[in-house]
Amino acid sequence: MSSLFAFPGQGAQQPGMLHQLPDAAEVAACLQEASAVLDEDVLALDSEKALRSTRAVQLSLLLAGVSCARLLMARGARPDYVAGLSIGAWAAAVTAGALQFSDAVRLVALRGELMERAWPEGYGMTAILGLERAVVEGLLAEVNGLDTPVYLANVNAANQLVIAGSEAAMAAVGERARALGAGAVKRLAVSVPSHCALLEAPAAQLAEAFAAVELRRPALRYLSSSSARLVMEPAALRDDLAFNMCRLVDWQGTLRNAWERGVRLHIELPPGTVLSGLARRVMRQGTVAAFQGARLDTLVALLREEGCADR
Repeated sequence: MSSLFAFPGQGAQQPGMLHQLPDAAEVAACLQEASAVLDEDVLALDSEKALRSTRAVQLSLLLAGVSCARLLMARGARPDYVAGLSIGAWAAAVTAGALQFSDAVRLVALRGELMERAWPEGYGMTAILGLERAVVEGLLAEVNGLDTPVYLANVNAANQLVIAGSEAAMAAVGERARALGAGAVKRLAVSVPSHCALLEAPAAQLAEAFAAVELRRPALRYLSSSSARLVMEPAALRDDLAFNMCRLVDWQGTLRNAWERGVRLHIELPPGTVLSGLARRVMRQGTVAAFQGARLDTLVALLREEGCADR
């Protein structure tokens, strides 16, 4: 049996999330290194005001995920697989040993800036619960147009989908979804239209900046949330990280792949517990836990019980 570290994406951020991290040497070292790389105090990134910025959100998620993964691994709790939803993929790649943390900090800061500049206002993401993918795709086809761009962005579960686009277009799709019996239509705390064609240009710019950065074969098995497949070659991993902002997220497929590969322990890195809820739908006979709200020794014990520690 195998274990998976899962890293959340944008929308999971919480005010004060960096200040609430464990008081541990591994966490402090990550925060200090990131502050030195950016020449700013990263503890200023997680205020409610600061988190209105895409850059601040993405950096905070990277720092929280990597620091807590390192905290677990320093205690011998080494996972078999890593996967990250959207920006979480960058924390997964660092944890897998494929990308230097300092390089990830610089690139994620750029990623957030590029996305923010491309669509500074009037765009975002909306979750639609209770409708099947084919139904939502039909609604998108009715609304999508030059003046009302809107796309399918995330497949989180069979009836939990996320769309991305202009506010007007998302509102139109949401109205139609409610009329068809959607359980909920919820505007997410994301200010850019991620995981669709609207971000192809900033993704290409990020890929240019990424081209000169060293990337190694991951020491842990990396599951792409875009392709829902194992990615181990550096060239393919570079492409996955640079362009995941403009590609559909298939988190349901990623979890299914993990289950089929023998993953029976899913640990969600901070912040939040949303990924744990999604994992329970797929891993009904496995064990699902979230770092947030759990005791550190409990998580380490779970990993050791799965035979995943001290290998």
